[in-house]
Amino acid sequence: MYPIHILFEDEHFFAIDKPAGLLVHPSPIERRAPNAVALIREQLGVKAFTVHRLDRPTSGVLIFAKYSEAANKLNLCFAERRVQKTYLCVCRGYTEEQGVIDYPLKEIIDKVADKMANPNKPAKDAVSHYRRLATVELPIPVSKYPAARYSLVEVKPETGRKHQIRRHLKHIFHPLVGDTQHGDGKHNALFRHHFGLDRLLLMATRLEFVHPFTDENIEINAPVSPWVDQLFTQFGWQGHYPATANSSQEAGVPESEPRFS
Repeated sequence: MYPIHILFEDEHFFAIDKPAGLLVHPSPIERRAPNAVALIREQLGVKAFTVHRLDRPTSGVLIFAKYSEAANKLNLCFAERRVQKTYLCVCRGYTEEQGVIDYPLKEIIDKVADKMANPNKPAKDAVSHYRRLATVELPIPVSKYPAARYSLVEVKPETGRKHQIRRHLKHIFHPLVGDTQHGDGKHNALFRHHFGLDRLLLMATRLEFVHPFTDENIEINAPVSPWVDQLFTQFGWQGHYPATANSSQEAGVPESEPRFS
């Protein structure tokens, strides 16, 4: 159901192209749900040491260490903000051509997993840089408007707060398409009805860092899935995103190509 595809590997680390809908770790809430750590052990026969996370609905570059010392070194790179992360997303409306969202975020507390956490912690600094890559206007009425407008946006977060990109884009009134927690239900419904969308349109497309053992500049890229590629092609967005190259069809997304009706 979730085949593991390797994007990068050396003796210290490996990165996979995480499908949308796949958990990174086992969840205390959904104990039977598939997760990347278990699938890597089952499919590749190796133990994965977690270095960073992607939200369950987010797809793209996810890196692991092969042993604990390597995990500690790369974790430090993330903690010291020496890892550059690039995401691609689709949001409601036309954003500014570029901008910086500097808006502190309070910690999101899960009632089950974080039941011992303090809900009154002050908000932490959170900064995201973004630029608009392309736009589309669809001749579909939504709410009080005769047409629907969307932007393809590249985001480079400086910090790594939970749901940071989703919350930051909502803060500037451009929520992500497919976001059931922070998004716009009317636009999510439009994409479900007209395109068969069943995922969040947020993808981790690039990870860049200086290798903590070799001092090499490492750049790991993940293409969008075939389904997303077909959708973006319908919108005329070719050339503005990493093209599909042997990435797997995402579980939970219709096998047929996006439909416009």
